[in-house]
Amino acid sequence: MSKKAFSWELFQKAPIVGIVRGLSLEEVKHILPMYREAGLTTIEITMNTPGAEKIIQYAVENEQEGLNIGAGTVCTKGDLKKALEAGAQFIVTPILDKKVVKACVKKEIPIFPGAFTPSEIFKAWKLGASMVKVFPATQMGPSYIKELKAPLNQLKLLPTGGVSLENMLEFFNAGADGVGMGGQLLDKKLIQEKEWELLKAHFSQFTQKLPR
Repeated sequence: MSKKAFSWELFQKAPIVGIVRGLSLEEVKHILPMYREAGLTTIEITMNTPGAEKIIQYAVENEQEGLNIGAGTVCTKGDLKKALEAGAQFIVTPILDKKVVKACVKKEIPIFPGAFTPSEIFKAWKLGASMVKVFPATQMGPSYIKELKAPLNQLKLLPTGGVSLENMLEFFNAGADGVGMGGQLLDKKLIQEKEWELLKAHFSQFTQKLPR
């Protein structure tokens, strides 16, 4: 288990969850300091990334100051056990699994389960989700978040999939409590070409565009 708990204060400073998928430990070692220096605060490593547990463990042991480090693509209680043993401070799932949500609630670990329909989203919230990851948000866009929030304004929503620098503000204006971003934020071309300073500048564009 992680020694430090998830910080909501840190999350609120930059309510973006960066999604690390398919990157190596060496690449993540370069990314984390720049991610923090650019003002970003919350990052998840997906459990289907090769060596995910080692990456989470490294991040928690070496780069935890100023960052929330979590695990994504947690689909089973087996995945959850591995993620928590590696030190993940929060959990993100692509689907709604009652057992995973309840286990996190019991352990007081923030859980952002994936759901799509209003019924699924409300069920996730009732189970004790800290925020509900509205996934995939690609097709429906910001208007879907606005429509969900009208009758269900008590829910905290984290649209993921299809969120970009161009439309991020629209999602926040529609009532999103945060956004999840993978390739749009963690630009694979810049990472593959080891353009670390350009990557840091790219990260900064997102923090500068956040609602104040």
